[in-house]
Amino acid sequence: MRVMRRLRNRISRWLRPSAIEAHSPETTPVRGAVDHVVILDGTMSSLLPGQETNAGLTYRLLRELTPSARLSVYYEAGIQWTAWTRTHEVLEGRGINRQIRRAYGFLASRYRPGDRIYLLGYSRGAYAARSLAGVIDRVGLLRAEQATVRNVVMAYRHYQLTPDSDAAAAFSRIYCHDQVEIEMVGVWDTVKALGLPYPVIRRYSQTRHAFHNHQLGPTIRRGFQALALDETRVAFAPVLWESHEDWTGRVEQVWFRGAHGDVGGMLGRYARARPLSNIPLVWMLEKAVAAGMPLPEGWRTRFPCDADAPMLGTWSGSGKLFLTRRRRLVGADPSEAVHPSAAAWFEAHNQPWWRRAYDGLAGWAAPLSRS
Repeated sequence: MRVMRRLRNRISRWLRPSAIEAHSPETTPVRGAVDHVVILDGTMSSLLPGQETNAGLTYRLLRELTPSARLSVYYEAGIQWTAWTRTHEVLEGRGINRQIRRAYGFLASRYRPGDRIYLLGYSRGAYAARSLAGVIDRVGLLRAEQATVRNVVMAYRHYQLTPDSDAAAAFSRIYCHDQVEIEMVGVWDTVKALGLPYPVIRRYSQTRHAFHNHQLGPTIRRGFQALALDETRVAFAPVLWESHEDWTGRVEQVWFRGAHGDVGGMLGRYARARPLSNIPLVWMLEKAVAAGMPLPEGWRTRFPCDADAPMLGTWSGSGKLFLTRRRRLVGADPSEAVHPSAAAWFEAHNQPWWRRAYDGLAGWAAPLSRS
């Protein structure tokens, strides 16, 4: 029995979703301001060389700068099929709550006033990154000495259930920093599907993971989202931010050529699509650098871009199972724009659907020259 128990514990540890901390500046006795970067990857993502998503490639770049007393990096891969002992949890996407709490606990235990926070994510990880920003915005970020497991759970519970209550306000006043700013939330194609969004089993996905709102809060200075123009699977419907006049930050939601996997860089072994996926990767990293996030010198030359590269598309592999399809709605929010590379490609290839969309979007497409 003892042997079986040890074996079961070892298997359980092996199956547990892994989070990677590149540096822990809290161990430095005296330090200046630290940049904290949290990267939450998509479902079934991988860090195998040549198979990284755009989120994974960003993590690899940041790893080159560590160890550093000025940089703290947290990466967590998305839900892995082999990382679960109960299949229904995979289907329902239940692990997102734990993922958000782990990332929140990482930040809370390391953040000090004057530090900078950057949150990045892809697909389901983008959903988690935006929810993490919501916890900080609606409830607050625990002070390091208060970052216990119990308080992390309580902070997230307030966010889920009672973010505007007196109890949440009292919790924030007693345990959290007075003010925390998030320099940037950068996401690749946030989607609604939390579990594995296959036909039929989608109905088992739980609605309790829904955002409390689709707006960027006052603690967030910048929001950037790369979106997939060619994604047609209804199960992968995008979740866009909604602009509002009271928010004083900067938000850009830009459409790129490609499907969900192309824009997020989840290509598997289809390396031919990598130059296309590099376009939204480079765009996002340029936004991050402009916001102050450090990257290795010469990083840009590593990611050649080609708008004419083939797409992974929506019909490869398990994509054939998705029969309910429609084109995504483009241009519903003033913050949206089409990337110049995508506009030029569709114009050059005389796509009828693109011409109809473009004619109706001339008013909001004007910012293209500034992208």
